[in-house]
Amino acid sequence: MKRSAGILPYRVINNKVQVYLEHPGGPFWEGIDKWSICKGEYKYEKAKDAAIREFKEETGFKIDKEELIFIGSHKVLASNKLITIFAIKKDLDPSKMKSNTFIKEWPKGSGIIKEFPEMDKGQWFDIDEAKDKIFDSQVEILRKFVDKYNNGYLS
Repeated sequence: MKRSAGILPYRVINNKVQVYLEHPGGPFWEGIDKWSICKGEYKYEKAKDAAIREFKEETGFKIDKEELIFIGSHKVLASNKLITIFAIKKDLDPSKMKSNTFIKEWPKGSGIIKEFPEMDKGQWFDIDEAKDKIFDSQVEILRKFVDKYNNGYLS
């Protein structure tokens, strides 16, 4: 089974909880309004270390390990992947987000090599909007976050 770990930043504005999600970059996601928790696969690290590394790669923001709060794990049957997510209360500026890049032949078969950002933008969403925007495989993680928040585990 593959493993993935990530970080879900949140903030509270006017007594409403917002979460920070990112839009995947590259030609496949152009024009598709689906968003993701900042996360990525790992093999030989601890989940928390992988989450911090992936977050830095996809956002450019550094996170202090001590600030992370375990939200939970969720097994995605379709991809045979276990996703582990941590939360952090942190008000990030999406305009300062800077993702790593990948190289791909595009259009396919053209011989033209292009560089694309792994994540092309970040944005804050109220919880209800996040539930509509986030990838279906991550809705359960968002639900776990809301449960922890509503039960006082997050402030």
